[in-house]
Amino acid sequence: MAAISIFEALRGAGIDRADARVLLRTAVQATDAHLAAHPEQLLTAIQHERFRGWAERRRAGEPVAYIIGSREFYSLAFGVTPAVLIPRPETELLVESALGMIAPQAPVRVLDLGTGSGCVAVAIGRYRARACVTAVDISSAALEVARENATTHGVSIEFIESNWFAALRDRRFHLIVANPPYVADGDPHLGRGDLRFEPRGALVAGPIGLDAIERVVGQASRHLDPGGWLLIEHGHDQAPSARALLAAGKYREVVTHRDLAGLERVSGGRVDVTAA
Repeated sequence: MAAISIFEALRGAGIDRADARVLLRTAVQATDAHLAAHPEQLLTAIQHERFRGWAERRRAGEPVAYIIGSREFYSLAFGVTPAVLIPRPETELLVESALGMIAPQAPVRVLDLGTGSGCVAVAIGRYRARACVTAVDISSAALEVARENATTHGVSIEFIESNWFAALRDRRFHLIVANPPYVADGDPHLGRGDLRFEPRGALVAGPIGLDAIERVVGQASRHLDPGGWLLIEHGHDQAPSARALLAAGKYREVVTHRDLAGLERVSGGRVDVTAA
């Protein structure tokens, strides 16, 4: 195989240039700065073959995160596989909102529902070292990924295979966070882009996308300490529905947090002390 330079590899990738740079820097284990400073560097046969194969997979639509097996989230690198959703920037708001409710040295009990890759649970545990974090998921394959991520970042988390609260019995927490499925069945976006490759069960929640949110809101109060909080991520247009569900339940001080784009993406409430 003839040697090829970084410049030639990027130019001939046939995919989005940003995606090509991510794939190439991973293939050669170099930084973007190195790629930019050394465009004439020749790739080894192994590096070129790896990059070419990855570029072909990306041209077929496979997400970059699944191809290289990782995605950055909250300044931490997380391993991902097709068994889990790819961590997204909007979910960082859920972590930010949770951290804002936990004092740095508070030994609070936190539950992460539908943990997937474990990105929310690990980020909370990493930045609130005294928090006792429990993470549940119905998928054993997802929990395997989450455990590996917790080990990578040196965070101690209790992982439980459970269909939402089913395996938790009467356990209670100070804070529950959830990023449940909230895409409507039949949403045309499910047939486009990365969503085509992600686990459908972690995306779709009934005809209008609210089935999982309704279930979490309806059951969470039984697993919260008096005055405890529930925080839940939802679609950009679902905040009014989420607030209505919270207000109709045993929650007070209902709030919605906006992301950097000004979109309402996380809502929550404090469980009524008298009803807990």
